[in-house]
Amino acid sequence: MLDLQEMRTLLALGEELHFGQAARRLGVSQSRVSQTLRDVERRIGGRLFERTSRQVRLTGLGASLIDRLKPLYQEMATVYSDTVAQARGVDGRLRLGFTGAAGGAYASGLIRAGRAYAPECDITLHEVACSDLLGPLRRGEVDVLVVRLPIEEPDITVGPVIGLESRLLAVALDHPVAERQSISIEEIAHETVFALANTAPDYWRDFHVPLATPGGHPLRRGQEVQTCQEILSLVAAGKGVAPLAESVARYYAQPDVAFVRIHDLPPAPVTLIWRTAEENARIRALAECAARMADTAVPGAARRRLPAPARA
Repeated sequence: MLDLQEMRTLLALGEELHFGQAARRLGVSQSRVSQTLRDVERRIGGRLFERTSRQVRLTGLGASLIDRLKPLYQEMATVYSDTVAQARGVDGRLRLGFTGAAGGAYASGLIRAGRAYAPECDITLHEVACSDLLGPLRRGEVDVLVVRLPIEEPDITVGPVIGLESRLLAVALDHPVAERQSISIEEIAHETVFALANTAPDYWRDFHVPLATPGGHPLRRGQEVQTCQEILSLVAAGKGVAPLAESVARYYAQPDVAFVRIHDLPPAPVTLIWRTAEENARIRALAECAARMADTAVPGAARRRLPAPARA
């Protein structure tokens, strides 16, 4: 009988008809390919390849064997792959939610990482309205959500931090600070900021649009808004200013709005969250991908690393 490695060697050599190229394809030495072929031919009792200093050719016996081995090997590879997927528990669909173009950029990166780490997991993308931040997750419309912290809900697990975003102030072009490189949040005391729709937790809204400066100076609440485009349109019209995360400026920039860095507000972490009771191998696999992304994207940031799914 042939073992799996012998089958792979024969098939590679039958396609390449070159010992060196077959060895590179298999990731082994050329002598290993030659030794494997000699062992197989000895057990079979016949030559499978004719070898000269100039070329390698299949014999009639070898061609017959290769033709019959190909479908058998493909079937064995499929059975093995399916078994690994079942053992890992990551085959199936995972619905990944995100908010706006900024969240979509993080989500697309996660899909690429997930495809490499667990290709048997089908990750689908679903945009979540900013005005209903946690609703789709709690209603079971998405399995995992890319979101900015803070999230402090007893039924929700917070995963690895995959981004840290500086805080910027969006102002109209004729605002007195529009030409500044940076600003203190204290300098916008008594300015009007826009009230975020109340479907997000109060602590989340207060972090991203503070009720007052750290020094205790109040910020006036203006019109309630639900989308980034609404916020920036009101800013451009001179109706107020808006503290925002830096990715908003990157993906929603418009010519009549300036963005000034706020140097004394903490950065906004971006992470994955999911319903604790619904955690499964697919979610853990995506969280592991997020943790690997964070290793380079957020050096030194605090993050929770989950155990990878068991491998066969």
